[in-house]
Amino acid sequence: MANIALLIVFLAALVIPLLLARFHITRVPTAVAEIIIGMALGPSLLHLVSPNATLNQLSSLGVVVLLFLSGMEIDFDLFKPQKQSGPKKIGPAKLAIIGYAAVLLASAAFSFLLKWLHLFDAAGFATIVFATVALGVVIAALKEKELLSQPFGQTILLIAALGEVIPLISLTVYAAIFGSSDKSVWLLSIIFVVAIVLLLRFRRPYQLFAKIDKSTTQLDIRLAFFIIITLVTVAEQVGAESILGAFLAGMFMKLLRPREETRDKLTSLGYGFFIPIFFIMTGVKINLPALLADRQSVLLIPVLLLGFIITKIVLIPVFRLRFKPRNALSGTALITTTITLVIPALTIGRNLDIITSQQAGAFTLAAIITCLLAPVIFSSLFVAEEQDFKRTVVHFIGANIITIPIAQQLSKGLYDISLYTDKQGNYSTYNSEANIKLLPSFSQGALNEAGAYEADIVVLGYFDHEKNYQLAQWALAAKVPRIIARFETKDVQSQQFATLADEGVEIFNTLDANISLLRSLIESPSTMKILTDTKSGIFEITVRNRRFAGLEIKDLPFVDHITISQIYRDGQFVAPHGDTQIYWGDHIIFSGDKNDIQDLRQELEKIN
Repeated sequence: MANIALLIVFLAALVIPLLLARFHITRVPTAVAEIIIGMALGPSLLHLVSPNATLNQLSSLGVVVLLFLSGMEIDFDLFKPQKQSGPKKIGPAKLAIIGYAAVLLASAAFSFLLKWLHLFDAAGFATIVFATVALGVVIAALKEKELLSQPFGQTILLIAALGEVIPLISLTVYAAIFGSSDKSVWLLSIIFVVAIVLLLRFRRPYQLFAKIDKSTTQLDIRLAFFIIITLVTVAEQVGAESILGAFLAGMFMKLLRPREETRDKLTSLGYGFFIPIFFIMTGVKINLPALLADRQSVLLIPVLLLGFIITKIVLIPVFRLRFKPRNALSGTALITTTITLVIPALTIGRNLDIITSQQAGAFTLAAIITCLLAPVIFSSLFVAEEQDFKRTVVHFIGANIITIPIAQQLSKGLYDISLYTDKQGNYSTYNSEANIKLLPSFSQGALNEAGAYEADIVVLGYFDHEKNYQLAQWALAAKVPRIIARFETKDVQSQQFATLADEGVEIFNTLDANISLLRSLIESPSTMKILTDTKSGIFEITVRNRRFAGLEIKDLPFVDHITISQIYRDGQFVAPHGDTQIYWGDHIIFSGDKNDIQDLRQELEKIN
């Protein structure tokens, strides 16, 4: 019978996405559908499946893998200060912190209200549950709208991340304080120490694994599960919950910067095998007739649903600080979604004897309703914000007859151009033709204060290579992503040229450029015509939109408008063919109409 129950669960996991696709049910998250089917298979309706040792073990592995993959979804770059070229606006990180602090306060207030009304006594536990957010559902909704690279999407994503990290740590501390374990709360810090040690020890070996990995070893997957088991084991030994160890393992894996293929394999393994069993068994464990027979539990469902809504509705004025009223409502609705952490939290609550099975069922049903309604409301209310395409910021240090014409051409569409000069004569000559800033001197302090190195690309255009060498050293210290330096003199006795080249500075000089152009004009006149044509050109775009990752060239929606000549991938050039797959991070070199380049760049370089 145990094998038959396992077979039924696997069959359900296979059939559910097929049914969702067949009947075009796109608004219901797969996890919610799996819980509903689990309820139908269990004692609530058909009595075909009941918990057994095998299913319980697989379900436990499912929640561990789910929290691991949730940890891998944390984008640490979002917490870094963002440079803004437009009007000064409150950033996503600040909005998210303010918003989630309001959610925590509202959750605590509503939980103590429930305790005062004698509806649910464990106010601290309820606060944690009400403050949770379903990060996986939120990410799926944002990906569908391609909002992950926009301030609105980043703000929602950060709030959702906080809605998993903070409740998870709080839940672990709560269980350690009120549970039966004799371990001290301070021992929880050991798991963080172990995570840091693993990160320091495996950052370099992981790069080696990526080089020697092959299909019969799958070293990256073995390492991932070693990290999971290590941190889960340490978490249990110090009295913490296994889900905290799994979540930290996911964050740790993300910091290793795994390849896109590794992420895909882990996601496939998790959502293809372990996680569906967890959600289906969650539904199986809900006894709907027993829940509905308890009048107090039935009354608790709308109250808890109201709690999930009220505790998040405080986000509306926070979103209104930057976004449209409709989007403030839509973003709040999406944040109301919760299911991922609620279920393991309820399991912990039952283990601590602070919540009954009927109450756990009421919490689960209320969470399911949020997952059914919130994504639909979000999609219905959302309207596109007026977001300018993020131009590449290029700063020229030095304004002269070489840099001015280039700046004028680049500023027409794709680039945000600024020039800096310390010469009054050059400023007076060119300030009406380009965006030039006059500095009293080109000292390191003056350049930093003017923001000259706050750019994606810095071009050092002085004729004096000694000055450019010094400017390049300061740009390297400021960690400018790309530095292009003019170097007219290549003195064999000087190491400056070699030093800059070794440090990644791109060197050019006008003599070499003229020679290359003349040679190209002789050998490849058609190529030169493309380079100098006013309508077409040769361009390079980096694929950042995951929607295009995995597509073959022949399936790209815009392939009829461009000619792809090369793909630069992992330090090597790949000859493109119709069946060549596009990878995330590929540099696509192509020729096409200059009028189409901005739309193509918006699509391909959109971070999604």
